[in-house]
Amino acid sequence: MLSSILFIIGVFTFVSNRKHLLSILLRLEYIVLRLFLLLFIYLNILNFEFFFRIIFLTFSVCEGALGLSILVSIIRTHGNDYFQRFNILQC
Repeated sequence: MLSSILFIIGVFTFVSNRKHLLSILLRLEYIVLRLFLLLFIYLNILNFEFFFRIIFLTFSVCEGALGLSILVSIIRTHGNDYFQRFNILQC
């Protein structure tokens, strides 16, 4: 119950405040960690294998690495990570 409440709070903070790309990435990682915790609890209750958890962790690490690479490329081209300054059509 507590994990689902923390997940909903993470989604709310992700949607409510989007100024810097690094803070957006940190909120996404928080949401992924809460999803992993919910998945871990759910699969332990049903006595499933650990294989799906490892796949989920692999994809979440790949998502974090891609987000950080995008952050580095945006900082190199634009000078900062202030997200509201970017125009989607020009990037």
